[in-house]
Amino acid sequence: MKLKGEKQESSDYNEGSKGKITLLLALVALISAFGSSFQYGYNVSVINSPAPYMQDFYNQTYFNRNGVPMDSGFQTLLWSLTVSMYPLGGLFGSLMVWPLVNNCGRKGTLLINNLFSIAAAILMGTSELAKTFEVIILSRAIMGIYAGLASNVVPMFLGEMSPKNLRGAIGVVPQLFITLGILVAQILGLNSILGNAEGWPVLLGLTGIPSLIQLLILPFLPESPRYLLIQKGNEEQARQALQKLRGRDDVDDEMEEMHKEDQSEKEEGHFSVLSLCTFRGLRWQLISIVVMMMGQQLSGVNAVFYYADRIFQSAGVDNSNVQYVTVSIGAINVVMTLLAVFIVESLGRRILLLAGFGLCCVSCAVLTLALSLQTTVSWMSYLSIVCVVVYIIGHAIGASPIPFVMITEMFLQSSRPAAFMVGGSVHWLCNFTVGLVFLYMEAGLGPYSFLIFCAICLATIVYIFFIVPETKNKTFMEINRIMAKRNKVEIQEDKENLEDLHAVPGRRAEKKEISSSKL
Repeated sequence: MKLKGEKQESSDYNEGSKGKITLLLALVALISAFGSSFQYGYNVSVINSPAPYMQDFYNQTYFNRNGVPMDSGFQTLLWSLTVSMYPLGGLFGSLMVWPLVNNCGRKGTLLINNLFSIAAAILMGTSELAKTFEVIILSRAIMGIYAGLASNVVPMFLGEMSPKNLRGAIGVVPQLFITLGILVAQILGLNSILGNAEGWPVLLGLTGIPSLIQLLILPFLPESPRYLLIQKGNEEQARQALQKLRGRDDVDDEMEEMHKEDQSEKEEGHFSVLSLCTFRGLRWQLISIVVMMMGQQLSGVNAVFYYADRIFQSAGVDNSNVQYVTVSIGAINVVMTLLAVFIVESLGRRILLLAGFGLCCVSCAVLTLALSLQTTVSWMSYLSIVCVVVYIIGHAIGASPIPFVMITEMFLQSSRPAAFMVGGSVHWLCNFTVGLVFLYMEAGLGPYSFLIFCAICLATIVYIFFIVPETKNKTFMEINRIMAKRNKVEIQEDKENLEDLHAVPGRRAEKKEISSSKL
């Protein structure tokens, strides 16, 4: 009968801690994702369409200053800087995550971050009037810092606010808004709208509007209850925030779970990046995050987008219509990421990661074949288009959104900021590296460069299959216990200790002391 009783208790806990999407939780997700993640996506693709007009502006400005045209090599260097300053800024932004979220909170960091975006938007929007291209390059670096912070803080903020049965779905929302940002930039960048000689400064300056909206609304929304309780030690504020987010007064189950997490890591304090990298108890979590982030960026997503225009042209799409096809690919990206929001809680994280990287792997292999044979076999160019679409679907459902969800879930409160700092840095460093190296790879290997991406996807699949656990519908403590077995360390707040945690508050410190000595 003991098993039956345990099962009943467990189901009662699960039932009690199951949360529904409330209006306030939805508003927090939408405002933080629209005000931050949207702009990450927007600035990824905003300079693609107006590139020729911006390069003309660089040339004309240089000519007006010096009386001679710009050397083509110098122009290439300036444009490369314009493109690459964004991921480089993203790397620096990721390095700021740990100190900012610990000292200013999750919400406070997002509010401070908006100042970067608004400043960069004003500078870029007025760059043509001021006759300075240097400001555009500087602003791209500032927007990169903004995106580096946003891409890490928003998933952390939403992951800590969500009930465990909605954490995956809400965790994919930032990626959905990144794809929406890419699509909106592609649409506004059409030649007939703002992607022309007169419209490009407005196109670049529009990025400040979502930040302004977030700056006005976010102060009235609650801070992460986990941050308030575990890091600030303010139980009353944490309870109030949780009650508002859940839309009910009874939040004892979740408060208890947060207390358990708090107790389990009281002795350890906050992890710095160095202590995170050297702590045995988090070794496999850290390796998993690095592998997934490297797989996400080195799987060739930027290369597929780079090749897309050429692939469609070879299939007979007219040059003037290629930009509309690019918009349609952006739309597929949004639709498939939206699908991921709805299926991540039913299928789980592992299935989406394996299916996503699997589709990318197969697409890269077939794309290599199709690109190699398209000059001799006429229908191969159409197969290339199918490969591009399948690749985008694979990346959108698994490789793009899920790694950020996993960082939130695989780490507890004390180590999460440092984990996001490491994961974000790997993300942006790999993004920067691909942008730097791909042109040389493409020149040397041609379509065979996709075989390298295929191999990276395959290696990532193998790692995920053998190492990464399913985290669907589990509390942070439950996930921590699963990973503790992998790390071969003991989590000594065993079941009876946890059950007694609130019943015998006076014994907490004593039990923790015993636990620590065993570890």
